[in-house]
Amino acid sequence: MSNRIWLWAILGVLAVFIVSGINTIPRLDEQVKAAWSQVENQYQRRMDLIPNLVETVKGYANFEQKTLTDVIEARANATKVTITADQLTDPEAVKKFEQAQGEVSSALSRLMAVSERYPDLKANQNFMALQSQLEGTENRIAVARKDYIETVQQYNTTVRTFPGIIWAHIYGVQPKQTFTATEGAATPPAVKF
Repeated sequence: MSNRIWLWAILGVLAVFIVSGINTIPRLDEQVKAAWSQVENQYQRRMDLIPNLVETVKGYANFEQKTLTDVIEARANATKVTITADQLTDPEAVKKFEQAQGEVSSALSRLMAVSERYPDLKANQNFMALQSQLEGTENRIAVARKDYIETVQQYNTTVRTFPGIIWAHIYGVQPKQTFTATEGAATPPAVKF
């Protein structure tokens, strides 16, 4: 009788272990996908705002055409480089995506620096509103990326530790890629007037 109780207890613990482990990795994978969707959402918001900013600046300033061209080209290049949630395990795809988005950030910072030369532009309500929206978007991107990094960290920790590693092998999943700083990100941009 005592052996039966032990057998049922062991089977019960094993059943709880199996049921809880089976759902963990798919749940975390969905969280990673949702966090990635939020990152993409914020990047799309920025891409949607850039044409409005460029048109507003064009309307109020006559300055270096190259700066506007750089912003337009960076936006166009960034829209060409896409990444899906399924590609998050490919470090090369993540790096290309991040590089394209970094070029947009760089071009926008140059545009904002050049706009400082034009007091009429700075006083324009449309420009100020768009500048505020872009600054808010950049902050939202940073928050979305931070949330994504935390979600990937939790996922990767689960698939690389016991008992998750067992389920990872059964599901055939790989750790997800996270963001890395773009080359030269530690150096502050030079703003010249």
